[in-house]
Parts: sequence; structure tokens; C-alpha cells
Amino acid sequence: KIKEKKMNTKQRKIIFAIALAYTAFILYFMFFGFGRADTLDRETGYTFLFLPDVFFKLPSLSDLLHPTVMDIVGFGNIVAFIPFGILILLLYRIGFLRFMILFILSILVLETVQALTLLGSFDMNDVIQNSSGAAIGFGAYRLGYRTEKVWTNIAATGISVVVLIIGVWGIFGVVDKALTKELGPFVALNELKNSSINSSNVTMRDSFQMGGQNVEPQYNAYSTEDKNIVTYTYTLGKKELYLYLNYGIPDQEDSHGSLRISADGQEYLSTSAEAQSHELGMTSIYLQGVNELTITLEGNVKIWDVGFREMKYDWNW
Repeated sequence: KIKEKKMNTKQRKIIFAIALAYTAFILYFMFFGFGRADTLDRETGYTFLFLPDVFFKLPSLSDLLHPTVMDIVGFGNIVAFIPFGILILLLYRIGFLRFMILFILSILVLETVQALTLLGSFDMNDVIQNSSGAAIGFGAYRLGYRTEKVWTNIAATGISVVVLIIGVWGIFGVVDKALTKELGPFVALNELKNSSINSSNVTMRDSFQMGGQNVEPQYNAYSTEDKNIVTYTYTLGKKELYLYLNYGIPDQEDSHGSLRISADGQEYLSTSAEAQSHELGMTSIYLQGVNELTITLEGNVKIWDVGFREMKYDWNW
């Protein structure tokens, strides 16, 4: 028993030394790695990102074949902290909740120091990713260390790490899908029923020449209808969307006129015939939370295939 106790004490010292060395390794990369010290003189202020944005976004299998720097950093933020969940349990008896609370508090302190020393930023994404890695290590230890055979425990823990990473990977993918907005189908603007006018010319899609090319509108076409100036107004209902349109002056028309697009009193596009001439123009405009869309045409400017794609969550279709 005395020999076994000495053996356990020796093993504990070795594990403690490994834990210290690995902690020093991680701290080095958190504060000095990736050339942080070299950019210190270029930093102009503290950076605190309290709201997570893409912490559930991990690289897909296809991304890993051609990984970007962000893919490697995101995945590394989890994998690099897995050993802490194993090493801490090898040294101390501690429950999961207490372990995670202490670990998260430690990461919050380190992230704050990073920001205050201008050697990095306080990023809630990193806090969540790092904590997820530690939780994986904790779970892998609980699943793997169930026998008195050291190598069996190590092998089982390694397999558990892989299984849990795949599980977290899948869960993160599902959550990311649920929390990420995607572009919906194209909706022609004339399909909205809340137009301020009822012009049959809006839906006329006769072809015309522009810049020597034949143009055939697919959804709609707007013009001044032989008037000097015409305004079209639509109520969008404070949606988040991308507005798309084509614009220009047909070859057979004199090159004069203008186009203005505004939403809730803010101007998003203004162009004149002198700048555009008879060349075909295309644009997309991001609109967030606006209610009233106003399109003003003057002279011979024509716009066509005007519509939008709304940003929606996958579960909100």
C-alpha cells in the first residue's frame, strides 16, 4: 500500500507538471501567439464583443478539405481546451457544474485581460468555444476512465473525445442552421398588394433595346408612363431583405432622367441619365427594418425585374 501511495503521488506530480506546461502553452498563444505583440502599437482601443455571432459555426467536412484561417481558429478554439477537462479531473475530484462555472470564470478573466492589454479582444465566441472544448474533455474522462488499466483508459478517453466532438459538431450545425437567416425566394415587387398606385404599365414586359442589347423583363417593368416624374410607393412591413432591380434608358429614348430609391426617408440610390446614359445598370440594396419603400422615376429612365429576397430563419418559412 505504501508503494502504491508513492506511485500515485509520483503520477500526480507528473500530471500536475503536464497541466502547468500545457496551461503555459495555451497562455502563450492567447497573449503572444500569432504576432499579437507586433500589432500592439497599431491598436487604438479596447475591443469587447459581448454578443456571440458565429460561435455555433464550425467548418463542414468540405471546408476542412480547403480550410480557411477562420475555420482553423474556430475548430482550434474547441480542440485546444479539451485537455483541460481531462487533466483537471485527473488531479481533482469535481462535479461538472462546479468545473464549468470555474472554467468559464477563468476564461472570462483571461479574455478581459487580453482586451485590456490590447493583446487581443474580449470575444464571447471564444468563451463559448473554449468552454465547449473543456466540457468535451470532462465528458470524455467520465466515459473513458472506468478501469484500472491505464492504456485502456487512455484509449477509451481518446475514442470518447472523437465521439463527443462529432456530437458537438452536429449539435452546433443544427443550432447554427436554426439561428442563421437565409435568403428566401425572389418576390416581384408588383406582387405586393399594398402599392400606392395601380398601374397596368408596371406588369407590361415588352422587350426593348439598351446598350445594343435586347432586354426582356421577366417579372415587371416600371417607367414614367409618358409623364415627367412618377413615384411608386410600397409598404414592406419592416422586413429584412435585399432589393434587386435593373435600370437604364432604352436606346430609342433621349438620354435624360433620374432614378431615386429611398426607404423611410433615407436615400439608398440616386443616379442620373448623364452618369448612366444607355448602359444597363443592376444593383442590390440591403434594407433592414424599413417600412415604406419609395421609387421615384424621372424622364426616360426605366426599371425592370424589381423584387426582393427576404432574410428568414429556416424555421420561419
